[in-house]
Amino acid sequence: MSLRLIFMGTPDFAVPTLLELVAHGHEIVAVYTRVAKPAGRGMKLQPTPVEIEATRLGIPVLTPTTLKTPEALEQFRAHDADAAVVVAYGMILPQAILDAPKLGCFNLHASLLPRWRGAAPINRAIMAGDSETGVMVMKMDVGLDTGDVAMAERLAISDTMTAADLHDALAPLGGDLMVRAMGALERGRLQLTPQSAEGVTYAAKIDKAEARIDWNKAAREVLRHIHGLSPFPGAWCELPIEGEAVRVKILRGEIAGGSGAAGELLDDRLAIACQQGAFRILELQRAGKGAMKAEDFLRGTPLKAGVRLT
Repeated sequence: MSLRLIFMGTPDFAVPTLLELVAHGHEIVAVYTRVAKPAGRGMKLQPTPVEIEATRLGIPVLTPTTLKTPEALEQFRAHDADAAVVVAYGMILPQAILDAPKLGCFNLHASLLPRWRGAAPINRAIMAGDSETGVMVMKMDVGLDTGDVAMAERLAISDTMTAADLHDALAPLGGDLMVRAMGALERGRLQLTPQSAEGVTYAAKIDKAEARIDWNKAAREVLRHIHGLSPFPGAWCELPIEGEAVRVKILRGEIAGGSGAAGELLDDRLAIACQQGAFRILELQRAGKGAMKAEDFLRGTPLKAGVRLT
């Protein structure tokens, strides 16, 4: 026995869940994703990662720009789905759409709800210094990630993890969790628990204005800020290179020994003094160039202790 499912998702994060549902024999009657956008040098239309996988699997793909019209609702209902699975789709589902599948719509969210409801839970968990996060399956309602929770998996966040690392760890964990949730739903054994009213936080969309590094913070805060924004949009500072302030994105680092004035380079291996402690750059990226290890950067651009980063 299997479920008739509509799958709704857009980025790479959603792909493992789609693949797991197919591998476990569920019938994906349609995939909803965002419209292809121009990308790359030639600005060719680039389908979403979910659309690419769905097309490879031979699943019909729909890319509506709204779900609020009677036509969109009629089309959605016509799939006669048992349930819809939603993973980082990127569009709000109106109540009529939520009510259309027989058993409801189920969302995979990358946090331990009610902490980090909203758009950027992976980034915010790292930036806030959280020691753990996870993935949750919830039955959707019209609120922002407020639905009853069915299942959860937890994952520790280490200080070495960037947003990309955490994304890549949570995505397969989420695929496995959603498959287990759909199995329980199919057997009529999926238990739902209301979210706590306490501990609610919101993971606001990342604003590029947040990306400048503030060396007047403690070293661990600086590290978590940098890792939470890596690789996109990338936390940045200005390095004095050949008498010019050059903007550089810092992608990865570690806590270092030493102390000094905030922003001061403490050695010739990119250890920088913070308000408390120091931070060492391990990976960085100059504008228009690829990411590189600190030692490779220093070969071409040696920097002496005592210079200030801003």
